[in-house]
Order: sequence, then structure tokens, then C-alpha cells
Amino acid sequence: MDIWMVLLVALGVYWAGVAFARARGWLPSFVSTTGPVLTLHTKRGKALLNWLATPKRAWRAWGNFGLGVALVVLVGTVFVLLMSATLTLANPPEPSAVTQPRNALVIPGVNDFLPLSVAPEIVAGLFVGMVVHEFGHGIMSRVEDIEVASMGAVFLAVLPIGAFVEPDEESQENADRGSKARMFAAGVTNNFLVVVLAFGLLFGPVAGALAVADGGLVGDVYSDSAAAQAGIEGGDRVVAVGGEQVANNTEFRNALRAADERAVSVTLAGGEQMTVDRHLLVTGVAANSPLAALAPENDDGAVRLATVNGTPVYTQSGLQNAVENRTTATFTTQNGTTVTAPAGAFVTVIPGAPAAASGLPAGGNAIVVSFGGERVASGDAFRDALDEYDPGATVEFVAYVNGTRDTYEMTLGEQDDGSSYFGGLIADGVSGVEATGFGAQLYPADRFLSLVSGDVSGSAYLAALFGTGAGVLVGFLQGVFGALYLPFIAIVDPTLAFNFAGIAGTNAGFYAVEGPLSVLPSSVVFVVANLLLWTGWINLNLGFFNCIPAFPLDGGHLLRTCAEAVTSRLPFGDRQAVTRAITTSVGLLMLTSLVVMLFGPQLLN
Repeated sequence: MDIWMVLLVALGVYWAGVAFARARGWLPSFVSTTGPVLTLHTKRGKALLNWLATPKRAWRAWGNFGLGVALVVLVGTVFVLLMSATLTLANPPEPSAVTQPRNALVIPGVNDFLPLSVAPEIVAGLFVGMVVHEFGHGIMSRVEDIEVASMGAVFLAVLPIGAFVEPDEESQENADRGSKARMFAAGVTNNFLVVVLAFGLLFGPVAGALAVADGGLVGDVYSDSAAAQAGIEGGDRVVAVGGEQVANNTEFRNALRAADERAVSVTLAGGEQMTVDRHLLVTGVAANSPLAALAPENDDGAVRLATVNGTPVYTQSGLQNAVENRTTATFTTQNGTTVTAPAGAFVTVIPGAPAAASGLPAGGNAIVVSFGGERVASGDAFRDALDEYDPGATVEFVAYVNGTRDTYEMTLGEQDDGSSYFGGLIADGVSGVEATGFGAQLYPADRFLSLVSGDVSGSAYLAALFGTGAGVLVGFLQGVFGALYLPFIAIVDPTLAFNFAGIAGTNAGFYAVEGPLSVLPSSVVFVVANLLLWTGWINLNLGFFNCIPAFPLDGGHLLRTCAEAVTSRLPFGDRQAVTRAITTSVGLLMLTSLVVMLFGPQLLN
């Protein structure tokens, strides 16, 4: 049964049960219901709020700081939502996993990017976010002498979906605008404080105690691949190839390339030895490639490349050798499909770039087979050839465009890092064909550890650009926003092939603990790292979301307070009507922008 049907049936049963209990008067007085939503009210804890609010001067200083932060984020949120909605309407992107309605729900197992393996850490992060947010409102209410009517939690069935501190309406109305604004901003201020603390601990001592385990890290294997047939699975670590130790993914790849025989012996971390009888499996073909007929029909399809120019091929190195001395080649699959096409680097030409200026079709495709007199047989070979030239160099190259071979001349541009710039998107593989003889997708554990450490770009560059102190701050903020994309980073950067939801499940064996924290069980350190990651991630999203200027969010209350401050100085008779018009208009605009941004790709395609 579909997961949505199961959830719908369960929610209906729960709703009916709650309605029956309410009709019979079985629910206690502190419980109220709205459909399937259950709200628990309590007046307990007010003494704690009064005690916590005692240093009022310090809290007001914190409130003023938080109000400034919240207003800046509110303005930024408006800009981002409007720009995203406008771009979506002007050029609707293709629907992706991120824009699926189910992925708008923070429910592990239902949301594709929130796996059940880290559900406890996600729930804990959500709980921390709700508690600190509402306690911020409660404490600042008492600091500003606004009475608190009640506090409580909100549940959808058994799932906690919110918490609240309910200020007394009359007391709130009697407070001045500054007091109310600080109170409304206090929740998101506390969320952002948790973000700083959580990511500060994660980027520092916790991530500093993590290391990548030795070996080739098998994140997943292709179905019908040689690795799958040998019994290798995702989560395995290959520590030796042909009896020779391999320390990381790069050494593993190099060892496979160096092994000439079709059958290769590998040793796993647990000591198991396996023989992998390699065959060349096509895993993907670039769009518009002349070899598109070799592409698998779907994700479950399997296409084996049998021969090139009549020579059997079983490995990537065998494929490279087969086309090295031929600029055109005939490719034949095991099921008999045959395609003859140029063999080289498949590139998509960027309009206005040096490649387009040389005569290649802007926005079109070409297959580069020679560069600077050197044979180019694949995308990797072309990248290596480019690295040999400095920006500004004039180079002659040979390329096929629509099957016609011609010679071109170009002056290389310069990229931001100082390297030479060709001006085309270079596809991996031979003429855009990606194939694997072993059949494993290697897990980029080192890249993920770098991101979890907050190292998104060079700290030395940032320090030189902004100064040491400011460089550290900018680097930290950059690391925080980098971590924001980790759960769906494979969509942002397809070269990673995997998303990162924490150290759990398949990837748990790819990391080790070192240094002072090594006295603790690695599972404990991993849980702490996951808890910090998700606590920071959820609090950052809660802070941004609550800054949207629409009711009943904090941003909507802040917008109304700011609108009242403006309209109170204007010569209008009914200032409240003008304030309502402003807040309603902005709120509807934000809601529309949010709907377009989230659901536009499905609705407009």
C-alpha cells in the first residue's frame, strides 16, 4: 500500500478517535482539539519564566540585537522568495525530488532526504528548536511585563509539530511597539543562537575528531554490475586490490586501472577475499551525445558494452586503449546495438565563451578529438590537456560538429582560480559515455567530512580578503550555509552522487574516531555529530521560516508592528485599516511566492 494511503488511513482513525473522546467528554480540560491537531495547555512554568527573566537589562540588550537580526533576515527572506518565484515563473525548472510535496514535510521516512536511520536526531533537533523558540517568546514577554496566559505543545496524532507560549492579549495590546517587537523576534533569535552553538561544536571539536577510514569506500553498486555479481554491497570497504593495499578511493581507482586482467581479486575490510569478473557496464550517456543509443532505458536498465572496433572491452582502461588511436569508433553492446561515432571529449559550448569565439556552435555540442596536437579520447583526457596551458595561450584543436570534422583555433580564457578556461561543459567518459568495469559508486567521505568541518572554501583566501577575524566569521557563515545543503547536496552537486544526512546506516563504516574522543565508542561520537548537524539544520530553517512576513508567523507580527509604526505618522483617519491592508497584501504575496517556489515546477510543467 502507498505510504500516503497508510498515513491517511491512520490519521483518519486517529481523528475519529479524538472526535469520539471529545463528544463523550473524556478529554481533560487542558486538552483542546482542532480536527486531528491536539493542543496541550498548561500554566505551569510561569514561575520559571519569571526567574529566567530577572536580568532584564541583559535580556533587553539581547532582544534589541535579535530584533535587528530578525529584521535583516526578514528583508532577505522577502527578496529570496520574490526572486525565486519570479525565476520559477519566467523559466520553470524541471520537477525534482526537492520540489515533491512529500519533501516539504519534516517527517523521517516520508521525506526522501530525512532517512529513518537519523530519525531520533531529527526529532531531538526539532524538539530543541521548538522549546528554545517558544521559551524566547516567554522570557521576553516577562522581561517586557507582558503576562503569559498559557504554554503548551501541539501534536498531529503522536507527532509533535509545534510548541507555543500564549501571551495575554490585553497585556500584549497595552505594551509599546518596541516591547512587542523584541518579544516577537526573541524566538528566531534563540533559534539562530542554537545554530551558532551547534555548528560551532560540530565544525570544531567533533568534526576534528573524525577521520575517513582506509580503503575504497563502496557507497553503492550498480545492478547487473561485476561488483554486485561478486557479492559486494554498499557499505563495504575494499582495502586491497590484487594483494596490494589501497588507502583511499583514488588509490582504489588507480589499482583497478592498473590491473590488466579481466578478473581482479579484492579484499574487504572484514578480511573477505573476492574475485570480481569485470564487464563494462554503461551507467549513463550525456544528452545529445551521438552515442545516445547506448544509454540504459531507465535506472534499472543494464547495458553492457561488448566490443569497440571489434575488440572486446571489459574495463575503462580497455575502452580508452581501444579508442586511443582512432578518432572514430564502432561501439557494440552485448544485445547487438551498434553505433559508429567520433570518440573524444563531448562538450556543450557556452555562448560568449572562448570556445564559441573559436567557431564552435554557441549552445551546441562538439566532440574534441585533439587539442594542441595531443589525442583527446575522453573528458578526463581533455581536462588534463587543458591543464597544460596557461590562460591567454592560443591553441589549435580538432573537433567534430554534427559529424563534420574541422580544425579550430582559440585563445584560452582565465577562470577565477587562475586556470585556463575553454568555455564548454565537458562530459565524463568517451563521447559522453560513462561506463564502469567494476560497478561500484565510491562514497566521497572526505568531501563530506570537509563540509561537516565547515571547510567550504579556502580559509586563507577569506582571511586575506576580509582580515583574520572577519575571514573566520565569513568562513563560518559559509560553512553553515554549506551544511544547509547536505541532506540534498547530490542535487546541488551531481558529481557527489550521494546525499549526506549524517553518519549512520551505510556510511557508518566509512568514518573513524581519533584523538581525545577516541576513548568513546565511535557510535556515541557519530550520534553527537548527527545531533549537532540536525539541531543546527532544523533551527536554521525554523529561524528563516518564522521570519517570513505572513501570519501567524513571527515575521507577520513584526511586519504589523513595523507597519503600525509607519502608519501612526501618516495623515489617515483609519490607520488600522491601512495597517491591515499592508500586512494582508504582503502576507498573501509571500504565501503565493512560497507556493510557486515549492510547487511551481509541477504545476507549470
